[in-house]
Amino acid sequence: MHQLKATQAIFTTNGLHRNTFAINKLLAFCALSDTGSLSYASLIFTQIHEPNPFTYNTLIRAYSRSPHPHSSLHYFHLMLNSHTFRPDQHTFPFVLIACANASSACSGKQVHNWVFKNGLAASDGHVQTALIRLYSECNILSDARKVFDEITADAFQCNMLISAYVRLGFASEGLNVFRDMLVSGVGPDEFCVTTALTACSHLGALEQGKWIHEYVKRRKGLTVDVFLGTALVDMYAKCGCVGMAAEVFEEMPNRNVWSWAAIIKGFGVNGYARKAIECLERMQEEDGIRPDGVVLLGVLTACAHAGLLKEGQFLLDNMEARHDVVPKHEHYSCVVDLLCKAGQLDEALQLIKRMPMKPLTSVWGALLTGCQMTNNVHLAELAAKELLLIQNDGDNDEAYGQLSNIYMAARRSEDANTTRRMIDDRGLKKTRGCSVIEVDREANQ
Repeated sequence: MHQLKATQAIFTTNGLHRNTFAINKLLAFCALSDTGSLSYASLIFTQIHEPNPFTYNTLIRAYSRSPHPHSSLHYFHLMLNSHTFRPDQHTFPFVLIACANASSACSGKQVHNWVFKNGLAASDGHVQTALIRLYSECNILSDARKVFDEITADAFQCNMLISAYVRLGFASEGLNVFRDMLVSGVGPDEFCVTTALTACSHLGALEQGKWIHEYVKRRKGLTVDVFLGTALVDMYAKCGCVGMAAEVFEEMPNRNVWSWAAIIKGFGVNGYARKAIECLERMQEEDGIRPDGVVLLGVLTACAHAGLLKEGQFLLDNMEARHDVVPKHEHYSCVVDLLCKAGQLDEALQLIKRMPMKPLTSVWGALLTGCQMTNNVHLAELAAKELLLIQNDGDNDEAYGQLSNIYMAARRSEDANTTRRMIDDRGLKKTRGCSVIEVDREANQ
């Protein structure tokens, strides 16, 4: 920036600040370079006597990806109000991206109208991609799908829509988009296949996941890189095929910390806690990768599933010393749950009191569940009280229900009935669960 300011001074003393082409080059470097300054670029803009479309587009682009995307809309409106230039195909994609990053669906729809009037929605791929991104990130999937259906989508646009469906809990629709793109002859890339496998993981759609795996093996040009390999490991593990997950993992030529996290979590949730613990040592010996908080949480979760109390406590107590990872709330929550499942409620309470951060719902919920297992009314009342202080009224149904059941088990029917009346008076209803089953390669909820 020091050299840039010196260059600007030379421009000014030699009259080049009136040369729009020269000053635009300075503006572009200042706005788009990693070593530049957007605020200083805005200051340069105020000194340009005759800004042109490149001037406006540069600032619109720069601000669209900044922490202040609304500023892109400011320069877009300045461009419109100049009555000299019209926005073009270089303007609209970044304005739409700014609307998406600002979560401003209303402004985005206004820009969409401009795009439609200019005929770019039907012809410009960058504008089409920006429109899909806008509606996807603003969680308006119906409009994202409408734009998608009106264009000849490529793999990148398909992946964007599939990702939005998966992120918002509509993984089945995401897989439908993936199947449709294959039928239409659009070849998916590694990113698209990875997203489709993530959808299979969410649905537990094992047969569809296997089919995608076979497709990857047969398709020329697709390679099982670290991201695709990790997605396969995660898919097989979440579908209960831990053997296939381990096979894919062992065949991966390169692995990163996320790959190890996926296989450790897979071993843990499928009941192979000892293998998960072994992976903690293997990742350091074989790949020279140090475990992070996510990996260590996976090992603690494995210990909790298998009831390995000593191993879990030892890992929590030595996380910082051995792995240079400061335990977070989720790590403490896991060990509290482990202690409660072992019936050591007093020890769990002592650990909660020692936590360096405020205990949240997962911690008190684990203690309350442990109290239900042992009919410990005193600690149950304490846990329920803390839960009610944390949760909103709409989230209290489970805490009230568990407390009522504990009272009934302790033969305190009057307290149980009082708690039940509180549930009825507040209109609380138990949250319904759901299951997903796969029939004829179709996931059904």
